[in-house]
Amino acid sequence: MTTDQTNSMPNSENSESVKTVKKVDRLKQTVDSLCGTKLVSSTIALNELTIVVKPEDLEEIMLKLRDDESTEFEQCVDMCGMDYSEYGEDYQGDRFAVVYSLLSITKNWRIRVRAFIKDAEMPMIKSLVPVYNSLNWLEREAFDLYGIIFEGHPDLRRILTDYGFIGHPFRKDFPLSGYVEMRYDEDEKRVVYQPVTIEPREITKRVIREESYNGRH
Repeated sequence: MTTDQTNSMPNSENSESVKTVKKVDRLKQTVDSLCGTKLVSSTIALNELTIVVKPEDLEEIMLKLRDDESTEFEQCVDMCGMDYSEYGEDYQGDRFAVVYSLLSITKNWRIRVRAFIKDAEMPMIKSLVPVYNSLNWLEREAFDLYGIIFEGHPDLRRILTDYGFIGHPFRKDFPLSGYVEMRYDEDEKRVVYQPVTIEPREITKRVIREESYNGRH
């Protein structure tokens, strides 16, 4: 590699970084203009745009992001539930939220859409399967793991845990060992459920160093 090639590499990387920043800034301006006062917040972090909307405005915003020629977010590539009950000592916001990751193949850009749910006792939000049919199983997953109810979902039932599973394992207050365990019963010749027999224990990390660490022998 020549000296000129070596010196040109950082400039090339900086140029790409500048292009990325300009692109996400342009996306933010476009989305802010398109959604207007419907946005609760619009934030850029790590060159990624995240917007927060109210649950009652979610479907309208998603339709705009999908159909408007200025954004054209044709795909919802991922969606997940969130439990913020242990999110920092000073957090005072809503416990549950739903986060959507949208992709525009036409524009080659991405956006994250978050909607917080007010009722922590029975978290419920409108299903967006009619907007993005890829959300069918993803909403079932969020229902299974977080207990978030998607109103109007065509087939809202568990998808990852067993049919008789109790609780929602991704909630912060769900015990790591769960409530029940399964085993095969020789007398009954079938799988049976029983209370968890794992005893709680405190795990202490071990630090292993080489014999010559820090010049010691």
